[in-house]
This record gives sequence, structure tokens and C-alpha cells, in this order.
Amino acid sequence: MSKKLATLFSASIVLAPAVSAVELYKDDKNTVKVGGYLDVRVINTQNETEVVNGTSRINFGFTRKLKNDFSALALVEWGVNPVGSSDIIYNNRFESIQDEFLYNRLGYAGLSHEKYGQLTIGKQWGAWYDVVYGTNNSFVWDGNAAGVYTYNKDDGAVNGTGRGDKLVQYRNSFNDFSFAVQAQLKNSEFYTCDVSDITEEECETLWNAGDTAAQEVEFNYTFGASVTYTPTDMLTLTAGVNRGEFDLTFGDGSTRNVEDLIYGAGIMWGSIDKQGLYVAANVNKNKNHDTDNIGRLIKDAIGIETFASYRFDNDFRPFIAYNVFDAGDDYVIQPNFNADPNDEFKRQFAVIGLHYLIDEDTIAYVEARKDFSDFESDDKDQQAQMEQSEDDGIAFGFRYKF
Repeated sequence: MSKKLATLFSASIVLAPAVSAVELYKDDKNTVKVGGYLDVRVINTQNETEVVNGTSRINFGFTRKLKNDFSALALVEWGVNPVGSSDIIYNNRFESIQDEFLYNRLGYAGLSHEKYGQLTIGKQWGAWYDVVYGTNNSFVWDGNAAGVYTYNKDDGAVNGTGRGDKLVQYRNSFNDFSFAVQAQLKNSEFYTCDVSDITEEECETLWNAGDTAAQEVEFNYTFGASVTYTPTDMLTLTAGVNRGEFDLTFGDGSTRNVEDLIYGAGIMWGSIDKQGLYVAANVNKNKNHDTDNIGRLIKDAIGIETFASYRFDNDFRPFIAYNVFDAGDDYVIQPNFNADPNDEFKRQFAVIGLHYLIDEDTIAYVEARKDFSDFESDDKDQQAQMEQSEDDGIAFGFRYKF
């Protein structure tokens, strides 16, 4: 496999900086590799101390040489919960919301060619992640301002910015430039109501009865693209966009179209895994792309993430990160039964930490988060729900890569 093709394949597996894989099998035609890690930690936050799973996962990558310099590739990855299920709901506070020992993270197959690029189909990292992955290096408190883990810190599957479901994606590179374009081909339909404490079935009944408080929502195809420019070994520049649409039909027959849009740029200096300084930052503008901490769609917001680390000769790597996701006030899309124009939403926090690379694939770590978020609402119950999702915390753990 050529260097360029190998680069494309590595990028398609996962763009997070810390990736390792062990070759299980290789012959003149086929290669099989296994990768991933187990991550276990002790964390104290929200007045709780627990042993919890981090982001443990295992993946198997397959490549096969074909005619005319083509290669076939496939990857499957499962999240693993080695410590058992937990009653504490997490994403960037405790642990991913999964009770199963194994759950799907990635799964796709495709073709690659050194000249013609790579085409893959399945659940895979979206093109948008190429723009912002450089700041996603805190083990415990990932960034939640980059528009990746949308819909109250989920995995970005719905709108294709994270581990997108049902993606068709094409990648290629030319000299110092690489790019990705994608389409998310799916059909989803559901019902929402501007009524408190109602099931979707009850909401659908209201919609069929012509109630204007009920809406039928279609959120189908999304499209994304990114470009990466690497003028030197130290400097990387990124930019990208992702777009989808909600089509709303109200109970009285009226309709409305809502655009889901995010666009932005990023910059990186150095490499997180090499000795010396590493700095990364990204900024985005988004519309109807994410939700607040109680699930209300945000009309528009600005997200900024920054990360800086330094790996010393003794393999200690201290870092600091800062993230802000600012929707301002009057941010909830109308109509909504609990949309108060005085509500304010600003998720803001800093993380400091120390990673000790015992070797390249074995890491001990400690991280601490300080929350500076600003949530304001005349409804104090809603404000309390908002604040519950964000808190100070400290954690230490161990990551063992395969």
C-alpha cells in the first residue's frame, strides 16, 4: 500500500490523534489489524465518586489488494464497557450512555486508489470532524463546543458531524491539500409537541387531530465537506461545512423549513504525540445544529475550542483546554412551550491535566475541570436542570492501547 493510500485509510479509521493498531494477519493480498484501547477511571463530580468506563473501544480493520492498484477496505468498531453498567448518565461527565458490554461506534466498507482517492459507505467519522479534531485530546472532558457531539452530547450520528450514520464519503489529497465530501442518505420522521410531559404516540394523536401545538418533523439528508492544508510539517489549517434541513408540518397543515448549518475553521501547530509544543484551536458558527441541556433546539450559536500541551523528554504531557459554546439569549427556536426569550445559554469550561506516557500505548492520567457556564432562566427548575449537566470535577485513570 502506498504512503498516500495508507494516509487516506488511517484518516478514515479515525482522525483522533492517538490511534494504534496491531497487525493480526498479512499475506500477499490481505491485511487484518486490531486497534482500540481500554480506558478506566475514577471520577469525582456532581457530588459523586465512581469507577467508570472511559471511551473504551475495539476495532478491526481489513484491507485487500485488488486489480489496477485498487484496494478494498473495511472497518468495524465497537464501544466496550469493561466496568459494568452505571446508573450515572454521562457524556463528558461520567460515561457514554450505553448499558451493553458492546455497542456500535463505526462500521463501513469501501475502495481506495492512490490517484482516484477513497470512497466509503457506512457509519464513519464525518467530514466536519476533520475541521475540529485537533482540540479533542482531553480524555475525560471532551470539547462540547465544536458541533461534533450534537443533541445533548450524543455522538453526532444524526446530522453526520461526528460518527455519522449512513454516510457516503469520498476523500482524496493533492500535494499539501486533502479534502472530504459526504452525503448522509437517511429518512427519519418523528412527532414533537409544545406540551409538557407527553409521549410521542400522544403527540402523534394530537397532530392527527389538527392541533397546532403538534408538529410532524422530517430530518433526512445532510451534506458536508472539509479541506485540510498542511504547508509545513508543523502547521495544519482546516475548514469545512455541514448542512441539513428540518421540514415541519403543523397539525393545522401549515409548514416550515428549518436549516441545520455549521461552518468554521481550525488550526494546529505541532503534533500531540511528538515531543515539544502542540497547540490547536477552532471556531464555528451554527444554526439549528445542537440542543441545550434540556433538549431544546438552539437557533444559532458560536463555538470556540482551544487546546495546548507540551510533551517533555521524560514523557510527561501537561495540557490546558478551554471551550465555550455561546447561544446568548432568546436562543430557542419557536414555537416552544418552554421557550422564554430571557433564557440564556453559555456552556463554558476549562480543563487542565497531566498525561504520563509510560510508553506510546500505555498512559496514566489525571484531569480536572472548572466550569464557568452561564445558564439563566426565569424558570428555576429549568435552570437547575441546565446546571446539573455541567459541573467541576477531577478524575484519574489508565489507558491501555491495543
